[in-house]
Amino acid sequence: MTIIDRLPLHGVKILDLTRVLAGPFASMILADYGANVIKVEKPGQGDDTRTWGPPYVEDQSIYFLSINRNKQSIAIDMSRREGQTIIRELAKKSDILIENYLPGQLKKFGLEYKDLQSINDKLIYCSITGYGSKGPYSKRPGYDLMIQALGGMMSITGSSEPVKTGVAVVDMATGLSSIGAIVAALYQREKTGKGTKIECSLLETQLSLLSHLAASYLNAGWESQRHGTAHASIVPYQAFTCQDGERIVVGATNNQFFHELCAITNLPELTTNDLFKTNALRVANREQLISILSKKFLEKPLAEWLKLFKKSNKIPYDPINNMKGVFENEQITFLQQVLEMKNPNRTKSVQIVGPSVNFENIEKSSMLRHAAPLLGEHTRFILQTELKYTNEQIDKLLQDKIIQ
Repeated sequence: MTIIDRLPLHGVKILDLTRVLAGPFASMILADYGANVIKVEKPGQGDDTRTWGPPYVEDQSIYFLSINRNKQSIAIDMSRREGQTIIRELAKKSDILIENYLPGQLKKFGLEYKDLQSINDKLIYCSITGYGSKGPYSKRPGYDLMIQALGGMMSITGSSEPVKTGVAVVDMATGLSSIGAIVAALYQREKTGKGTKIECSLLETQLSLLSHLAASYLNAGWESQRHGTAHASIVPYQAFTCQDGERIVVGATNNQFFHELCAITNLPELTTNDLFKTNALRVANREQLISILSKKFLEKPLAEWLKLFKKSNKIPYDPINNMKGVFENEQITFLQQVLEMKNPNRTKSVQIVGPSVNFENIEKSSMLRHAAPLLGEHTRFILQTELKYTNEQIDKLLQDKIIQ
C-alpha cells in the first residue's frame, strides 16, 4: 500500500464548482486528506483569485496557489448545453459536489441538488452561500468583509475604529465548517446508502464565531466593546510595548499566572493590593493595573523580557511577530509545516504552509501531491479517464469552445 492509499479520503471523488476562498479552501483540505478533487472553471477566466495579485509566482497568483493545491482543473462553459452535460456526467460519478453560486443560479443550468440527486442518489451536495439560501439577503453576493460588518465581527475587533481581521477568517471558518459537515454526511451515507444536501453560509458561520459574546448579549444585554489586543473578561491578557518598541503578549488567566507575572516583572506588591487580588477586581480596575504594567514593560527590550518569561515558563506569553519572525521561530521551524511544491509546468517551485493536522505514519509532505493547476490543465485527461471521451469528441468540444 502506498502512502497515498493510506490517506483517509483516498478514493473519494469531489466535483468542485467553487471559486474565491471558502469553497476552494474546503476542497483543498479534503484534497490534502486524499480526495480526488476536480475543479470546474470558466474557460478563459477561471477562478477569480487567479488574477488576485501581486504577488505572483511567474504567471500565477500566489493567492490562488495557496488554496488550490492537489486539485485537477477542467475548464467547462456551463452556460452551454454540452458543458452542462459534462458536469452532470462528472456528478454522476462523484461522491461529493461543492458549489458556492448565488442561490438559484445553478437552476437554469439543471445543476441544482434535485437535478443531480435524480441521477446519483448517493451524491453529497454541499452549497456554500454568503447569507443563506433563503431570506431577504439571499441573492446578495457574499464576501468576508461585508459579513464581518453585518455579523458583528468588526464591531468587536480593533481599538478605536472597527477593523476586519487580517485574513478572511469568516470565509476560512465556513470552509472548515463545511468540511465537518461533509465528513459527517459521508459517515451517514455509510449507514443509509444515500447522499444528502448540506447548506453552509458565511453569515451563519460568523454568528457562531461570536460564541460567548453573542450569549452575553442575548442573555445579559451586554454589548461587547473593542479592546484591541485586550480581553473583556480577563486582565491582564493583552499586548505590551517594550523599551525597543517591540511588543509582547501575556495572559494572566488565573491568580497563579498573575502572581507569576508579578514575580517576573518584579512587582510582588501587586499580588497583595486589594484592587487586584482577583480577576474580577483586575477587570474592574483595568486602567490602574494596565498603566502600572505598561510602564514596567518599557524598562526592558523585548529580548530581555523573553528571556525572563522563558526562564519562568509558567505563564502564557509570546512576541508579536511579523512574517519574518513567524517563519524564523524555532517552534514553527520544528513543526516543518512550510513545504515546497514543484510543478513541471513552472520553472519555480512554490513554498506553502502545509496541512495543519498530522495523521499517524503519514508525513505531511506526502499529503501534497501537486501544486495548484493551470487553468484547464487536466481537461483532456479528465474527459478521457473519467468519462471515456475519445480524442475526436474532445477536439470537437475544444473547437466549439465548450471546454478549454
